[in-house]
Amino acid sequence: MQGFIVDWLNLALRWLHVVVAIAWIGESFYFVALDNSLKPPKDPSATKRGVFGELWHVHGGGFYNMQKYTVAPPNMPDDLHWSKWPSYTTWMSGFGLFMVLYLFSPSTYLIDKNVLDMGPVVAVSAALGFLLAGWIVYDSLCRLLGNRDGLLGICVGAYVVIAAWLACHVFAGRAAYLITGATLATIMSANVFFVIIPGQRKMVAAMLKGEVPNAIYGKRGKQRSVHNTYFTLPVVFVMLSNHYAMTYTHPYNWAVLLIIMLAGALIRQFFVMRHRGQVLWYLPVIGVLLMFGAFAWTMPKSVPTVAPVAGAPAIRVADIEPILQQRCATCHAAHPTMMGAAPAGVLLDTPESISLNAQRLYQQAVVLKAMPLGNVTQMTDGERSKIAAWFQGGALK
Repeated sequence: MQGFIVDWLNLALRWLHVVVAIAWIGESFYFVALDNSLKPPKDPSATKRGVFGELWHVHGGGFYNMQKYTVAPPNMPDDLHWSKWPSYTTWMSGFGLFMVLYLFSPSTYLIDKNVLDMGPVVAVSAALGFLLAGWIVYDSLCRLLGNRDGLLGICVGAYVVIAAWLACHVFAGRAAYLITGATLATIMSANVFFVIIPGQRKMVAAMLKGEVPNAIYGKRGKQRSVHNTYFTLPVVFVMLSNHYAMTYTHPYNWAVLLIIMLAGALIRQFFVMRHRGQVLWYLPVIGVLLMFGAFAWTMPKSVPTVAPVAGAPAIRVADIEPILQQRCATCHAAHPTMMGAAPAGVLLDTPESISLNAQRLYQQAVVLKAMPLGNVTQMTDGERSKIAAWFQGGALK
């Protein structure tokens, strides 16, 4: 029953996370597109009112005129939209999901003793510390370098490289990817919570007092918003990466992660420039080439064929069934002991289900060695070789 409840909690949080993330990313794409499509107003009266730029839309049978002011409008509108809750709920739902899946089961999801031998308390503390340190380092860089955007961009990029490398040398590969992405997502939401929204509140407060708002708050908010823009697609990838073991199980998984994240940032830059009227096709082309490079690099080397011993009987499903019962059936069974339902619906608790999932078993346990997760059930190389011999011998029933 506990596993069943956890699985439903997982479902509810994941669905909420996806819904609010779509809302936040949609707003991000829209406002970046709007910002980069603005043109000086043709109406002189608009310029006198402080309008910096405007854009006309046609959508859904209606016309829209969006205007942006240099600092703020002369008079505060009665109804002002604050773009914050999609960001907050995305982070909170994501952190809740992270707790349910990773922090509550650190020995399974966070720890790989082949990467770093640590206890559950240390692993959980390290994961939480990673998120906190990510924001502190990033925010310190922004405050230290101020409006030197070029240098700041280089330093933030270097920090992301260091963070990805460090995570992949502390946590299990799957967790390392997620924690790297969660660190960037924490920075994004913290930018909204600690910098962008407070700055906007100060500007509104000044206007209500009849004062001219300080433009520095808008500049700081814009700087952080730009950073959030380029984090968006890399974060989306790492949120999906747990489905693709060929990336996070690679010996240089940190470099694979950085290549794919760079591809995402370049593709995001294509959209940014396109809304400025510059269609730079080389950006997505480079992004696609980087993805092909990652594909070629992660392509598994052929597993050595296990030669049958002369005179030995052929290995059949009954010969590997005890291995799978001991190493895999705690999760991959009709009634698993570790969760409410078998992950991805893969069952390995009967001869029939083992034969049905032969290809996936071979791929995950032998080729990629991604399963069991973190090798928590300590499947040996000899056992993997026996599964390989069974599969290469025709997966005999």
